[in-house]
Amino acid sequence: MNFTPTELVASIIFAIAVLHTFCTGYFEMLASKSPKHAGLWHLLGEVEVVFGFWAAILVIYMSFNESLGAAKSFLDRRNFTEPLFVFAIMIVAASKPVLYFATQILHHLGKGLQTLLRIRSAPALYFLTLAVTPLLGSVITEPAAMTLAAFLLRDLVYKNKPSATLMFGTIGVLFVNISIGGTLTNFAAPPVLMVAKTWDWSSAFMFANFGIESSIAIFINSLGATLLFHRQLLDPQDSSKPENIPFTVVFVHLLFLLGIVVFAHDMIIFLWLLLFFIGYTTAYPKHQSPLILKEALLVGFFLGGLVVLGSLQGWWLQPTLQSMSPTAVFYGSLALTAITDNAALTYLGSLVTGTSPEFKLALVGGAVAGGGLTVIANAPNPAGMAILRDYFPNAKVSALYLLIAAIPPTLVAILAFRLS
Repeated sequence: MNFTPTELVASIIFAIAVLHTFCTGYFEMLASKSPKHAGLWHLLGEVEVVFGFWAAILVIYMSFNESLGAAKSFLDRRNFTEPLFVFAIMIVAASKPVLYFATQILHHLGKGLQTLLRIRSAPALYFLTLAVTPLLGSVITEPAAMTLAAFLLRDLVYKNKPSATLMFGTIGVLFVNISIGGTLTNFAAPPVLMVAKTWDWSSAFMFANFGIESSIAIFINSLGATLLFHRQLLDPQDSSKPENIPFTVVFVHLLFLLGIVVFAHDMIIFLWLLLFFIGYTTAYPKHQSPLILKEALLVGFFLGGLVVLGSLQGWWLQPTLQSMSPTAVFYGSLALTAITDNAALTYLGSLVTGTSPEFKLALVGGAVAGGGLTVIANAPNPAGMAILRDYFPNAKVSALYLLIAAIPPTLVAILAFRLS
């Protein structure tokens, strides 16, 4: 393996950042023990801050080891479109009218499911949120689907102070289902988007090779979680029903959402649409709720740091992938996804020349199957974490418990992809 000193340092820093994500609880403990510097420790205890912080350390190192100009040139060559898109789509998808629209659809579907199966409303809504919203991600993109699902589950599950088992079990299934739910098209899932143009994968190709398998796995995961937790789910109270929002307001919000999705790869346009959207919600505050600017900024900061650090991991990732058989590639990419963003992984795999169709399918299959194992495994995961984290004990989502909770739905995804 050939590498430069900067690449080696970047990989060491990347490993420290990964370790840091598993140790955020330690910094929260330091905050309680050291009130004088509590602000700093709380900052380092935020999962969304981790990769942005360590990316800054890398840039500072490059500035001193090479030059400030070299560090600036390195940053200028990075593509931050994805972090900025996730930032924009989170804000719009989490707006009150969009959530109202999604909730109304799920409630109507839930009533039909209740009548058909004679079950309570909470299990029906829980199943539909975990099953339908991830599949919707193939149309509105995975980050938007994650934002919608997280807010719906927040109101249905997390606000009711559920058990730790229900909290972690739900977020584990959610992360896995979102990761595989965007594979029915060639533009919605970040790891697919990275290779679709290079390998000439159309939406029809994606549906033929991943669509049925992903849908089956999502259905099994959602049904299994519903059967396991249905006794703990509380039916929504009448007092918690949302206000009636005029169709025109909902329609305008959906137009903004559609515009940002359509121009997901044109950073200038979707940021312009976002600013226009913020102006619209300010000018017409009725039927609006505070926009989640802070949460979206934190997620964008996290993903931006991942772009910076992940871009220098090719020296060891690419040779590792080249040396594997298709079967080994599937399980290798699944394991590597847990410690690096799956989009970065598939992008590096797309640079490997002369690969077989089996290699390509195995690489993407493993990357999306493992996308729920950690918060860094899939770009939309930090968005869900930012929305739901405050409802966990001490506002801390244990990386270890998340990994354990995601293993069963991940195994279902593995079986769906490998047995097809």
